[in-house]
Amino acid sequence: MPIPGRITLLEIFETGTQFAIFVLTNIRCGSSFLCFLFLVKAKGAPQVALHPHCIFQRGSSPIVAAAVHNGHDTRRSVEQRLAIDEDEQQREEDPITGEWTQIAKTQIVGLRSRFEVDLNRPRDKAVYETPADAWGMEVWDTPPDPKMIEASLREYDEFYEDVEALLRELIEEHGRVVVYDLHTYNHRREGADAPPADPRKNPEVNIGTGTMDRKFWAPVVDRFITELREYDFHGRNLDVRENVKFQGGYFGEWIHTTFPEQACAIAIEFKKFFMDEWEGEANPDEVDCIYKALESTLPGVQTALRQL
Repeated sequence: MPIPGRITLLEIFETGTQFAIFVLTNIRCGSSFLCFLFLVKAKGAPQVALHPHCIFQRGSSPIVAAAVHNGHDTRRSVEQRLAIDEDEQQREEDPITGEWTQIAKTQIVGLRSRFEVDLNRPRDKAVYETPADAWGMEVWDTPPDPKMIEASLREYDEFYEDVEALLRELIEEHGRVVVYDLHTYNHRREGADAPPADPRKNPEVNIGTGTMDRKFWAPVVDRFITELREYDFHGRNLDVRENVKFQGGYFGEWIHTTFPEQACAIAIEFKKFFMDEWEGEANPDEVDCIYKALESTLPGVQTALRQL
């Protein structure tokens, strides 16, 4: 029986030309939990790779969508030591981002909670050992021992090895690739009934470009920002700004260091205006509109990429 609030792989079955992968998530919409459906070709490329910590789907496009903080699952040995409750844990994760990766044919979806291993931090900071590592939060009843940390870092190493192999294949095929590095962030940290954070310093969409060669990738990034700003979002335009709240994390930094003029990782942080970040309940209409807004950027970004 799946445990509500955990990412649970429900079923995989082959349907002629495709694998159907059902995943129960931690994201509530009304009284129900969202269930993701991944459809993956069964014969030939693209290919799917399933791990306890991540799902990789390899498609034929130069666009990759990644949700490294999507996960909520933890190993049982880790869960037994956590001091934070379910709601606190989920509030600091990036719900819905796994669903949004389906805009692209190639997807990277994290299944592990960042409280077990944070794939968007350097290796020596990937396991939160002290409150200073986790925004002052008391994460552990009993701190992780070396054996537990080693097991988490094995998954971290495997993740980066797999991402490197995936990107090398795509670069060999296309020359250059763009990674949509999808995240969400909180803007009601003072409490559910407190005023939200100042919108002047907290855009609806923060585009982080601080780890890339911004001049080299300008045609791609500028086209993405323009397309996202111009999308008709329920009769208005999204507030999309660059490097206001975040400049990008280690995942993007690693991509730009490893593939400096071959891969562009755009850190895309959506403020949680699409959900109640304290109750963990998402608004399906807002979630769907964000999906469509991201999807609308793909043709222009691919055109800019080809013209580099």
